[in-house]
Amino acid sequence: MAGFLLCEPTTLYNILNQETKHSRLAETNYLYLLDVRTKREYDESHIITAQRMKQGGKYVVPESMDLECVKFCIVYDGITNSLDVSIELEEKDKPDSSEDEEEGNVVMGAAIEGAKVLAEHTRHPVYILNGGYERFSASYHFFRTQKIFSMPQELDAFQTYPVEIVPGEVYLGTSRQACNPQMHKHLKVKAHVNVCLETAPFFEGDKKNFLHIKVTDSPEEDLFSHFRQATHFMDAHVNLGSVVLVFSTQGISRGCTMVLAYLMHRNKESLRRSWAHVQNCKNNIRPNRGFVQQLVNWEKVIHGAVVTDISDPHY
Repeated sequence: MAGFLLCEPTTLYNILNQETKHSRLAETNYLYLLDVRTKREYDESHIITAQRMKQGGKYVVPESMDLECVKFCIVYDGITNSLDVSIELEEKDKPDSSEDEEEGNVVMGAAIEGAKVLAEHTRHPVYILNGGYERFSASYHFFRTQKIFSMPQELDAFQTYPVEIVPGEVYLGTSRQACNPQMHKHLKVKAHVNVCLETAPFFEGDKKNFLHIKVTDSPEEDLFSHFRQATHFMDAHVNLGSVVLVFSTQGISRGCTMVLAYLMHRNKESLRRSWAHVQNCKNNIRPNRGFVQQLVNWEKVIHGAVVTDISDPHY
């Protein structure tokens, strides 16, 4: 039987916003998100793509689901924020009474009981959303919905948001996302770092909060000489409480490189460690080889020596 792990709200947010050519939510074996709250709570509002797991007083996995093939299996209730709640809940605490169903009461540990059922169908870890629906929706209210079912073409066209690199402070996105005023409002973005040649009328006149580094995505391009300016720009805005969005055309090479340079500077950490973090946030990053070498040079500036071996095929 699989074990359980807590999943932070930021992690679920980033999982929901992965994309290749289209949103990964359209992939049938990518995410299985389960809501184990009462029907009343689920109908009032739930996280996008979530299915309600509770049926007829029991937690049931649909026969059509092959959980062995699902990359992320995540379950949430209203408030669970610990794995210390006993898996074997006492009978009086189990969230299957008609009173709970009618009144919409949140039962502590419901996510754990739901995860226990899921774990019987997979060898992979089952994730429990830390803080449940209440904590997630407090940070990402724009991902609440009453929609119960989405057609594949709707998921294919789902408008992904920038991924969250530093919670509530730094995001990494695409040019399309950077020009979306609704996303700015939802994420409270106040400052931008544009790491590509193109700009847009959206940013005209915003000199104070907009840094434009005009570079192409070429291994011969010099990003290294801009690292110090960009990291100081980001530091200044983050210290003022502003949310910063770093972006390039696709956010996978130039923008990603600048975010890596910032994390290495901010946390005084190696390229290897920063890379692992950014890859967890955005799983299709691929800075070109010239930029990777420049990040190694930046690592030497920060640490006084090269720490990361980029001959590893991982980079």
